[in-house]
Amino acid sequence: MRTQIAAANWKMNCTLQQAEELLNKLAAAQVNVSENKIAVIAVPAPYLMLAKQKLNDKANFFVAAQNCYTKKSGAYTGETSVEMLQSIGIPYVLIGHSERREYFNETNAILADKVNIALEYAITPIFCCGEALDIREANTQNDFVAKQLEQSLFHLRAEQLQKTVIAYEPIWAIGTGKTASSAQAQEMHAHIRSILAAKYGDGVASSISILYGGSVKGNNAIELFSQNDVDGGLVGGASLNADEFTDIINALK
Repeated sequence: MRTQIAAANWKMNCTLQQAEELLNKLAAAQVNVSENKIAVIAVPAPYLMLAKQKLNDKANFFVAAQNCYTKKSGAYTGETSVEMLQSIGIPYVLIGHSERREYFNETNAILADKVNIALEYAITPIFCCGEALDIREANTQNDFVAKQLEQSLFHLRAEQLQKTVIAYEPIWAIGTGKTASSAQAQEMHAHIRSILAAKYGDGVASSISILYGGSVKGNNAIELFSQNDVDGGLVGGASLNADEFTDIINALK
């Protein structure tokens, strides 16, 4: 069975005191996790070491960075390198989140470089893809997502691709008042897996975890995660509530 993942993305939220309180609650939570059912917590860079310390004894909980740079070191003030992340034992990094693409103009080519250097340093990329409202309304979302995958991931060897996680974000269903159904989530996840299969074969495609990142909540996680090709979620706002995120973790199949 593919690894089922509940990934929290705190985004740019929490003071130190709030972060510590949230991590303490997560560390104490009663959760159903295993080697094939894990939680990944992506915290702001100032809290990476704190999160490591708080969750160190929590089996099958892992800490992620929210971003990395394309170079291992150098005169890039304000950036965080994968060499730094590796040195403090961070095993996951988010790459290509829709907000990074929109606000920081990260292109598919830039994201390919980020994926490359993360894998070089044995850090698992959680690669984000997905379409905005105008693309969904034009019914061109399948081609759009395929292009994102092809331009950022398809240079990888099969064994490299199998060391990545993919997260699908229906940007049109986040904060727009529109809702993506579990059937729509499954449809796109199946499409993504078919794209991977066409390039790398069914065996590789069926081994890759694909997460859903469209407003996962405690009250819809079970239905979403029950879909055949949905292997968990990339959770934003709901991950800032320890009780709700615990419910989401426990909803993993």
